[in-house]
Amino acid sequence: MENDQVLLEVKGLQKFFPIRKGFWQRAVGQVRAVDGLNFHIYKGETFGIVGESGCGKTTASRCIVRALQPSAGEIHFRVDDGEMTDIANLSRDELQPLRRHMQMIFQDPFSSLNPRMTLFDIIGEPLLVNGVTDRQQRVERVEELLALVGLRPEFLQRFPHAFSGGQRQRIGIARALALNPSLIVADEPVSALDVSVQAQILNLLLELQERLGLTYLFVAHDLSVVKHICDRVAVMYVGRVVETAETQQLFESPKHPYTEALLSAVPLPDPTLRSQRIILEGEVADPANPPSGCYFHPRCRYAVDLCRERTPELEEVAPGHAVSCHRALELDLAGTLNAPVPQTAHS
Repeated sequence: MENDQVLLEVKGLQKFFPIRKGFWQRAVGQVRAVDGLNFHIYKGETFGIVGESGCGKTTASRCIVRALQPSAGEIHFRVDDGEMTDIANLSRDELQPLRRHMQMIFQDPFSSLNPRMTLFDIIGEPLLVNGVTDRQQRVERVEELLALVGLRPEFLQRFPHAFSGGQRQRIGIARALALNPSLIVADEPVSALDVSVQAQILNLLLELQERLGLTYLFVAHDLSVVKHICDRVAVMYVGRVVETAETQQLFESPKHPYTEALLSAVPLPDPTLRSQRIILEGEVADPANPPSGCYFHPRCRYAVDLCRERTPELEEVAPGHAVSCHRALELDLAGTLNAPVPQTAHS
């Protein structure tokens, strides 16, 4: 795609948290939660970030919407006039006009809604903060948003406790849509929901994307969900992107051993097939004291001396497919879409 179709571009994003000890709480180290992210998101696509718990994907998403102040790096966001603006170091006042273009859907629909506010107050608050002071206008807009996410306008004066988890997440989606944003960051929006409800919310997000022209940054740890909704995927490990590719390409032909291990854990839909689960040895690297070279090498069954000595760069190995692995071009790794055809008794 052309560069003018890029809505968000992240360069060298870092977020470190100090480790403090002693009576005076002096900094004795730092946790490298996000350690040099580079990726871009095109208008109208769904870009996924996946990885184990603690890999830094939620921290990265919060830095992108400036809920957290990045330690370093650039976050270029395309605004209404078509110009890319680096929002990484903008002040609170400078950032305020841009916030309406970036909204967030949170992981837990139970804790992300104020139990003392009605649906009108929850969904209408962004409108009020951004200058829509006429109550009737807010009522009409909130009713419109409720209908958009599949809830009845009569629920306007109800409180969150009256709704199920799936309905609460629909409320959270309606709140995120209130200001007509161009980018929505969805931080594991279905992980706290029942499996039967997850598909409904995912299909709602896809329907809203098609109807409103939305762009999603979708954070998840469930690869089957990512496969269903995402156009491109970045795989994170201990604060770094180790592989990025189009979704189908990533599932068919992973190039990083960590991606291969994640894909091996995805359940196959056919009960007659058995996946070859790859069990990673050891513990996830400590982001406060990461290993030398490739962060993944202590758990990698393909590691060689070079992996322990030198940090691999994220390099393109095929069009649109980049990987951070010294042995990416020589390894033949297993995906999930190339599973063998099940054999029947008559074959």
